[in-house]
Amino acid sequence: VQLQAFGGGLVQAGDSLRLSCAASGRALRSNAAGWFRQAPGKEREFVASISWIGETNYADSVKDRFTISRDNAKNTMYLQMNSLKPEDTAVYYCAASDMTLFASIRASSYAYWGQGTLVTVSS
Repeated sequence: VQLQAFGGGLVQAGDSLRLSCAASGRALRSNAAGWFRQAPGKEREFVASISWIGETNYADSVKDRFTISRDNAKNTMYLQMNSLKPEDTAVYYCAASDMTLFASIRASSYAYWGQGTLVTVSS
């Protein structure tokens, strides 16, 4: 399974951005999927996740601003980011589990990872 994340870029505070993550090699409709991010000098942290039946979890820092979704027909998941803040600046990674799973917030739950896409939010 290969995951490819794209959609990052440079935006201003308050702007919106949508990240996409396309999976190839295997249909992931029964798998959990998630987004994590890593800011410069910091550890990778959980952002959002979605189970195979659409249940979601969000980090407190992004709740009510970010929305995770998936299109199983396209084998793609998305992260809609609104009201972006400078502290959202990070490399964003998409991930998928290798089995049917709830919307885990743990990085160790995910077997497949994308290469990351950089989001920079200027103040």
